[in-house]
Amino acid sequence: MKQVYWMKLPRVSAVVAAAVLAPAVLFPSSASAADAPRPTGASGPDNASAGTPDATPSATPDDGAGQEDLDRAEVRRILADKASGVSVREAAEKALAAGTAAALREFLTTGHQNAQAIDDRVRCVQILAVGGPAVQKAAKAALRGSNADLAAFLKEGQHVARAEDDRAEIERLIAAPATGRGVREGAQQALATGTPAALRHFLADDLPKLRVEDDRVEVLRISAKGGPAVKKAASAALDGSYADILAFLEQGQYTARAEDDRADIERLLADPATGRGVRETAQKALAAGTPAALRQFLEVELPKQRADDDRVALTQIASVGGPAVQKAAWAALDGTYADVVKFLKEGQYTARAEDEAAAKAAAAEPGTGATARPTEQPTAAPVAQAATSTAASTATSTAASTATSTATGGQVVQAAVRTTSGTGTTGTTGTTGTTGTTGTAAARAGQLAATGAEGLGWEGGGAAAAVAAGAALVVASRRRRADES
Repeated sequence: MKQVYWMKLPRVSAVVAAAVLAPAVLFPSSASAADAPRPTGASGPDNASAGTPDATPSATPDDGAGQEDLDRAEVRRILADKASGVSVREAAEKALAAGTAAALREFLTTGHQNAQAIDDRVRCVQILAVGGPAVQKAAKAALRGSNADLAAFLKEGQHVARAEDDRAEIERLIAAPATGRGVREGAQQALATGTPAALRHFLADDLPKLRVEDDRVEVLRISAKGGPAVKKAASAALDGSYADILAFLEQGQYTARAEDDRADIERLLADPATGRGVRETAQKALAAGTPAALRQFLEVELPKQRADDDRVALTQIASVGGPAVQKAAWAALDGTYADVVKFLKEGQYTARAEDEAAAKAAAAEPGTGATARPTEQPTAAPVAQAATSTAASTATSTAASTATSTATGGQVVQAAVRTTSGTGTTGTTGTTGTTGTTGTAAARAGQLAATGAEGLGWEGGGAAAAVAAGAALVVASRRRRADES
């Protein structure tokens, strides 16, 4: 038994000794391995080869390869980012093409930042080129600053400045007279909201849609007021695309309007009732032939020329009318142009009816009218010659007084007309008195006075008409100057 015991004891002692000595052997080696510096910036194969006994292939090569993989993945992520600029992309592709851990690490530490600063500057210049006054001011300040100023402008400053420009642009749209109703209401609503997002949403999204609707409404409005050519062109634009609508508003409507204007002027020339002034001015506009000349005639010159022609027509009616016609004509001539138009359309006919009624009443009274004239007929030519001479001299003196008179237009024309119609009795009587004509001649002069202008020769009638026309032109000229002033 003793022999067996001593044989087992050494074995137990060896196990205990091994257990005691193990920490002393294992722990120092582990601590030294943990404190040893790890190589960085190079891969495992570049730092230790398989034939080197002191190398630690299980730790250092694995750590270097892992960092390189992480750097390569980060460079690829930056390259795939849509926000990366041209300079950043070029630098990232260059680092990947080099393929070394040093090239990847250099890009991530310094190359990316330098390339980003270049892209930020380029982007800032692009925003400056298309931005409003506030954006341009902020962009210039960032370009004069540091890379951090550029980054701050791109991240936040440009949006603050753009909101300021957006507000100013919306206010300009509201103030513009050409802005349509839909755009105006949308702009007012955006301003009422007041946030930068609401302002930008209106200008970027709502404004184009509202402008399309307003332009279509404008085409309909032009079509409703236009002539046949304008209506036809407007209908074709509405049936087409929005580009067709813009083309009509920018140019097509004016081409079609010129066609309608030419047709209107040609109708004026073909109308026998068109006055001389309107006719001559219309012919000049057609001779010029440009859309601007045609529109200038219809909008500016036609109303003035028509007013002059109407006043001349009024004086001509008054020169041959009775007392009621003359009274109504002078009242209209002393009034506004609306009074002239009303006389030509209605007043002259009412006054003429009054004169005809007065003439019938006078003819019905005993001892008046044609039966009251002396039975003796004129047999001596000198009497007619004297009447003609008297009318001519009276017309000449009246024309001279018209040229120098400072009276109003209606009074000048009235004097001229009365000379041709009612004042011939006195002149004839005076003339016959100086020539020694007998009482029979005086009776004949009374005949001429009773019949008015019918007893005058053609020379006297022509002179009277000339005086009336000249006086009418004087009145029309004065009236137009008064209206223009």
